Amino acid sequence: MAAQRDYSKRASWRVLTQLVRPHWRLAVAACALLLADIVGMLLIPTQLAALVNVAVGTRNTAELTSHGVAMLVAAVVGSGGCVASYYVASRLAAYVGRDLRVAVYKKSLALSGADFNAFGTGSMITRTLSDANVVQQTLLMTFMMVFPVPVTCVVSIVLAYGIDPVMGRMLLVITIAMLAISGVAVAKSTPIFLAMQGFVDRMNSRLREVVTGTRVIRAFGKEERERGRLDETFEDYATNAIRVNMLFSVVDCSTFFLMNVVEVLVMWMGADRVGAGAMQIGSISALLEYAMLIMFFMMMAQFAIIQVPRALSCLTRTAAVLDAVPSVADPESPKCLAAPADPRPGDEVARFSHASFRFADADEDTLHDLNFSIRRGEVTAIMGNTGSGKSTVAKMLLRFHDVTAGSLLMLGTDVREVTQQDLRSHIAYVPQQAWLFSGTIAENLRDGDPSATDEELWHALDVAQASFVHELPDGLSTRVAQGGSNFSGGQRQRLAIARALVRHADLYVFDDSFSALDYKTDAALRHALEGELANQAVVIIAQRVSTVRHAAQIVVLGDGCVVGRGTHDQLMETCPAYKDIVESQTRGGATADE
Repeated sequence: MAAQRDYSKRASWRVLTQLVRPHWRLAVAACALLLADIVGMLLIPTQLAALVNVAVGTRNTAELTSHGVAMLVAAVVGSGGCVASYYVASRLAAYVGRDLRVAVYKKSLALSGADFNAFGTGSMITRTLSDANVVQQTLLMTFMMVFPVPVTCVVSIVLAYGIDPVMGRMLLVITIAMLAISGVAVAKSTPIFLAMQGFVDRMNSRLREVVTGTRVIRAFGKEERERGRLDETFEDYATNAIRVNMLFSVVDCSTFFLMNVVEVLVMWMGADRVGAGAMQIGSISALLEYAMLIMFFMMMAQFAIIQVPRALSCLTRTAAVLDAVPSVADPESPKCLAAPADPRPGDEVARFSHASFRFADADEDTLHDLNFSIRRGEVTAIMGNTGSGKSTVAKMLLRFHDVTAGSLLMLGTDVREVTQQDLRSHIAYVPQQAWLFSGTIAENLRDGDPSATDEELWHALDVAQASFVHELPDGLSTRVAQGGSNFSGGQRQRLAIARALVRHADLYVFDDSFSALDYKTDAALRHALEGELANQAVVIIAQRVSTVRHAAQIVVLGDGCVVGRGTHDQLMETCPAYKDIVESQTRGGATADE
């Protein structure tokens, strides 16, 4: 636990320093304005004490006027510094929060699928949104409520020593006692807050499961079970929150008690010192103001200190993401991946050369010794039973996963020797689950090519058999809901295919992208693709035999290995696994020729 706590402190301060460093001018300006605020505020009781002493002692009008003017100037400086410092501090906190969210988001894009899953979707959402908000708000509260405490304490104690050393020592002792109590509270609450952020992750994950799986839960009558799981998670969070609140309630009560003790001591000891001639009567009011200001800022600091351990734990969690080393990374000296100037049908676009892949936590290869080429002008189909690793082949082509043995070449270059952006600029990909973004149909299609014209978009839609767009009142400007939920599954797949066709690529990968299409649309789409992609390489991952029947090369996977490779007719004679798939699909009355 000690090592973990030490890491938390070091990681938290390192990340915070990195976030604040680009905005150091704002930080310096905020500190300078805060200092002006505090100095102006503390000069008021000092001048007030001098004014009272003059009024009681000499009644010199000129001195009374000068002290009054000094109090006015101090009030203007303090008030102006307060307003300006709060404005600058708010901008600083907003910039830090923005940079923190951007840093986590960019890092999440750099992580591979396995790296991302190690954190979890719910946890990444919490780290990007909730954790960043906590850090931003705590930074602002700390500046406004905690940073004034040391300055106020030091200046007040120095001024109190100037009035009377005995009173100065008394304020020093009380201040140290309060700081010690607050320090213990922060040390005790830090591990609790770290655990609470974990509970926030769990609540986020459970709520996402319940929201996205509501129909399944209701269909199986599991409402009570899910409600119990949610209650358990919420109860764990509430228990830890109560522990923290109880801890800081003790600190709050201690502050109130010490505040009253200071008032009594100042009045009692001050009266004794005035009677002994060690100080003047007006100085008692200044000492009371100093003591009350210290106590006031101490009280205000309690609200911010409650959040400090939580912010530290959030920064630690952020550091864990930012420090994660992606398992798939760009080379230090990347090569340039360039398509040939005169591409011809039959040219090799990609090649698996005895390539194998194994997940980091697996005991055996998911894919083993893949050895085949993908050529221009040909359709290469990947088939196999569920769990045979078909989609993993597509992810390896896109370098979402790196081969763990052998090599994968793209346009004659190992994909590990080029940047991921360069590699993916040569590939158009249609995922297994068609996902559309909120916006318009045109905006979604232009993800493939931002410079595409409307004519090119309509052409891609026609090739993708998405004629339904012509019937929509707004056409390309039709609004798309998040995930494309306002379209059917088949419509989403055709729009996703059109988005890929908008990009002019060397390799097109269709990962089970025809599953939601009826047989007639499937056949029409394949026929349209033959003419559209006659000079590009095409990889189709499919379950239907009819989808891949006419492919130039069909690669059959079984338990992660290639168990057959050839045309449909060749595989029917030489590959029992492929023959079983064909028979299983024709047994119900359908035919592989459909």
